[in-house]
Amino acid sequence: MTASAGLLGDLREKARTRLDPVHWDYFEGGAGEETALAENVRAFARLALLPRVLRGAGPPDLSVRLPGAPSTPPVLVAPTAFHRLAHPDGERATARAAAAAGTVLITSMAATTAVADVTAAAREVDADAAVWFQMYLQPSHGVTRELAARAERAGCSALVVTADSPAFGRRPRDDRNGFHDLPPGYATENMRGLAGAAPGERLPIAMSPALSWADLRRLRAATGLPVWLKGVLHPADARRAADEGVAGVIVSNHGGRQLDAAPAAVEALPAVAEAVGGRIPVLLDGGVRSGADVVTALALGARAVGVGRPVLWGLAAEGEAGVARVLAELTGQTAHVLTLCGARDCSDVGRDQVVVRGPKGVPCR
Repeated sequence: MTASAGLLGDLREKARTRLDPVHWDYFEGGAGEETALAENVRAFARLALLPRVLRGAGPPDLSVRLPGAPSTPPVLVAPTAFHRLAHPDGERATARAAAAAGTVLITSMAATTAVADVTAAAREVDADAAVWFQMYLQPSHGVTRELAARAERAGCSALVVTADSPAFGRRPRDDRNGFHDLPPGYATENMRGLAGAAPGERLPIAMSPALSWADLRRLRAATGLPVWLKGVLHPADARRAADEGVAGVIVSNHGGRQLDAAPAAVEALPAVAEAVGGRIPVLLDGGVRSGADVVTALALGARAVGVGRPVLWGLAAEGEAGVARVLAELTGQTAHVLTLCGARDCSDVGRDQVVVRGPKGVPCR
């Protein structure tokens, strides 16, 4: 399935017609020439699945265990910013849909709804809903610590540190549109009222190339929550993360919004999974548009995947119901593809079942 086909394609087109073109470009755009953005999707299209037959597997079990989520389907909601630009209910609608689907919502530090309100919305639907908080390490450790404490008080069950942003990516669409801050009435609510901000005001989200593993270590020492590391593409960084004791790594090129020269997430996945050697779980975020993509990622070493833009398409097109449709579609497709591949669960597919499309059907290495 491509972005132009099926239910996801229909929701994407509906979202495009409903959104302010400036906001559409913000959600859809990437860095530089948008090569990494396009490659996230194209890389999946270059891969095929080799099914196994007569395995007597029965209907597949879709439940996955992750630090911070004892049981979840393998399709998670990836962190994306500014949901209220997509729909008036914003992150609350996304949270309710994710909770109803029984999956993890990773809410963004750059959300337009405060984390406590996001978790409250999720728990209106399911008292045990898993919400994780995505954050950027801040140059001020006090601010980082305060954000983590807020997430913990709000009931988040894990933190996700995005580490691939020592500086903001250069995004030509936003430059062309002059979109560099939220319009009046919208704010990055998690940044409001932090130490150093004037009463009722918010701090900017800061990026810094001076941040290091030591800063991650300080965060881990300051929180009781599992800490995931997002934005890992190099196997040496994955090994270092496992050595440091993080809960897991998320293979991601930031949806093509940071380094345009970066490889597609799924291309980096096998080496990262091999590097950690099963010591910690690996997730993938980037380019997933179908159940076949999900199963391909599982076969290449991911425990689960995150989905970002398709969730925003559903939200912009139909609000909470649209997000629910996206999650149901991708989860249903995943179950169907696992069945066709002869798998009994999400771990019952292997790298030998992924081949590069072409006459030779070369196994993916």
